[in-house]
Amino acid sequence: MTAALQQRRREILGELARLGELRPGTLIARYRKCGKANCRCAAGAGGHGPSWSLTAHAKGKTRTRIIPAHAVGRARAHIAEFRRFRHLVRELIDVSIQLCDAELEQDKSAPDPKRRR
Repeated sequence: MTAALQQRRREILGELARLGELRPGTLIARYRKCGKANCRCAAGAGGHGPSWSLTAHAKGKTRTRIIPAHAVGRARAHIAEFRRFRHLVRELIDVSIQLCDAELEQDKSAPDPKRRR
C-alpha cells in the first residue's frame, strides 16, 4: 500500500510541476442599465453587456478587475488551472497523511531498541 501511495505522491508532484499560469477568482458577466429613458435596457431588456469582471481576494481585501472580452477565455483557463492546483494540493496532503500514518504504524510494530526483555 505504501508503494502505491508513494507512486501517487510522485505523480501529483509531477502534475504540480506542469501547471500553467493560474489565478484565483471568479469570473462574472455583468449586464448594466445605461440610465437613458429611451434605451431598450430601460424597458427591462436586461441591460448592456456582458462586461466581464474577475473578483478575487488578495491580502485581506476583495479586488475586482475588469477583463476585456477578448481575454475571457484566457482568464477562464487561468482560473481552471488554479482550481486544479488546489485539488492537487489537497490530494497531496491526503496522500502525505496516509504515508505518515503508515510510517507511524510501522514504527509501532518495530521493536524498541531501548527496551530490554
